[in-house]
Amino acid sequence: MDGFRVMPLIEAAKTGDIFITVTGGLNIIDRDHMLAMKDGAILANSGHFNAEINIPALESLAVEKKQIRSFVEQYTLDGGKNLYLLGEGRLINLTAAEGHPASVMDMSFANQALCAEHMVMKGKELEPKVYPVPEELDKEVGRLKLNAMGITIDTLTPEQKRYQESWEMGT
Repeated sequence: MDGFRVMPLIEAAKTGDIFITVTGGLNIIDRDHMLAMKDGAILANSGHFNAEINIPALESLAVEKKQIRSFVEQYTLDGGKNLYLLGEGRLINLTAAEGHPASVMDMSFANQALCAEHMVMKGKELEPKVYPVPEELDKEVGRLKLNAMGITIDTLTPEQKRYQESWEMGT
């Protein structure tokens, strides 16, 4: 667990200062969690849409809401406790940044383009179903990206490749 204490969120809510959801689930941070949180707790979502933090519950608990800076809303609850919601509860890496940087998106688009080409070239051989990105295409995109950045890396030897692909050695 990398040295972190693991506990139910209702318990963590009492001691944590920053809460970032990454589950893709609904109402992961809910009303009871918000009520248990300390004054000054920060809430952010990096998982999926704006459903992970129960924002309607937060709105109903608040006696005052104000934007204190870009991407930061202060919710004052009855009794004076403040909770801070980042990026309106939307994916914080998109709302409070400049979206996905081109240095990441170019690799995604390159994968998509090579996969589309792969489907056109091999379409008659493929049965209708969902396929993962072919490993050789994924590796090619990575190689091209590193090359464009002027970065070189080691290449595995055939012996190293066999070792990685097998559970027989070293056990």
